[in-house]
Amino acid sequence: MNPAIPGFDYRRVPVAEGVALNVAVAGSGTPIVLLHGFPQTHLMWRHVAADLATAHTVLCPDLRGYGDSDKPAADWSGTYSKRTMAADIVTMAKALGHDRFALAGHDRGALVAFRAGLDHPDAITHLACLDVLPTLDMWEVLHGTSAAVGFHLYLMAQPPGLPEQMISACADAFFSHFLDQWTNDPAAIPADIRAAYLRACRNAVPSIVADYRASATVDVDDDRADRAAGARLGMPVTVMQQDWGAALGYEAETLWSSWAPDLRHRTVTSGHFMAEEAPADVAAALRDLVQR
Repeated sequence: MNPAIPGFDYRRVPVAEGVALNVAVAGSGTPIVLLHGFPQTHLMWRHVAADLATAHTVLCPDLRGYGDSDKPAADWSGTYSKRTMAADIVTMAKALGHDRFALAGHDRGALVAFRAGLDHPDAITHLACLDVLPTLDMWEVLHGTSAAVGFHLYLMAQPPGLPEQMISACADAFFSHFLDQWTNDPAAIPADIRAAYLRACRNAVPSIVADYRASATVDVDDDRADRAAGARLGMPVTVMQQDWGAALGYEAETLWSSWAPDLRHRTVTSGHFMAEEAPADVAAALRDLVQR
């Protein structure tokens, strides 16, 4: 049995034909939706969610293709596009009574949150993105040997078949690599949570690969079209991230500012899994965001 966030109720919320999301819900007040990253589930928010639920309604879904949410076959290019996944989140929130809400995402969830902010500006009141660049910018800054840090992006961008076979053959080793390499404080992900992440990923290899494959195809096209059209995020935006730019040769705040005129950018010293390694800092940043 998978761990749960203490004090949260769990619901299955239909968001599209044949697709329902597993959602943890607690608290009362203005709503905040928290989207997890890779290789995790909604459990990554367990500390932050409990903190925020003292003053807000907090919704923590597993993204489509992850955790206990449904995992439709990727039978068209948009099945795991961030546009589709963002629509899932807006539909989920509305089904639970929230037409407008603050949205925070980490890693893959941040890419979904970014797309939701562009596609659904009337629904997203505030936006936070943790430790990513927008998809188009991400691909543009990866070059040379320094791009080896993103080897998994290139692996899962390949046509269907080989990536799924390779990852499935050593799933626990593959997903453990990221939990080990991207964490400054291993104690932040205790054994039961780590086991839940590995079990969830092991059971979702095709959908996880499809999510990443979309980021090398349709998601890039969507970002490129929005850049050409001059689309911007109109809501207050907070970005928290490690100083990847120092290693990869870019200025993160400059890149984010081109998308988000009302931006607060913070470089943090925790590892990639900051909601687990520095939950008080993340919760404080989100509280500050929704007060803007």
